[in-house]
Amino acid sequence: MARFLNSNLPDRVKENLGLFWRENRQFVFMLCCIVFFKTAIADLSSISGASMQPTLLDGDKVWVNKLAYDVKIPFTEITLASVSDPERGDIVIIDSAAADKRLVKRIVGIPGDTIYLQDNALVINGQAANYEVVTEETNSMIIIEELLEFSHQAKLSRNSFSRTSRSYGPIEVPSGKYFVLGDNRDNSADSRVYSFIPRAELIGRSSSVVFSLDSDKRYMPRRDRFLAALQ
Repeated sequence: MARFLNSNLPDRVKENLGLFWRENRQFVFMLCCIVFFKTAIADLSSISGASMQPTLLDGDKVWVNKLAYDVKIPFTEITLASVSDPERGDIVIIDSAAADKRLVKRIVGIPGDTIYLQDNALVINGQAANYEVVTEETNSMIIIEELLEFSHQAKLSRNSFSRTSRSYGPIEVPSGKYFVLGDNRDNSADSRVYSFIPRAELIGRSSSVVFSLDSDKRYMPRRDRFLAALQ
């Protein structure tokens, strides 16, 4: 700032800039800290759409831990240090180049896994998932999917038009990449559409909903979802 003020700017301009800096430097510093925190440490991400139902609902705001896997230079995908490896079952926020937008999905396959879907039945490395029906409706059902070290709810459609994406593979997950699915299996554009997700595109991991607004009810808060943990 001092070098800038000592440039060839008119004295009046330099005086005004100096006054602005003296009166607002604490605010500028605080703003820089907030931007750094949001880009490098943690942030909130909005859920739009139905691809992660029943786990996440349209209008949810989820907490994103950006230090869950890697320490990156802010505003880039350049990794400075690795913290931990993504695991099956993690809910991740993805800066997808293939989709040209941010995605929220669940990691199902890690590097080296062989993934196979047969009519929505998931098989990893030759081991089939166990399923339990939780609720049944006219057009869909909610199930619990349990496989290896993770268990979570998923939504399946009864409509015949959605059957084209129910079978996939078998295919092996390459090194440094991940296979992700939406919990709403018949209404999700995920690795079945965009292929494997490079680790560098993983923004972070989410483990809780911070708050939620219901767009079908004039954006009234869903109080039961405030600070709700995710499985």
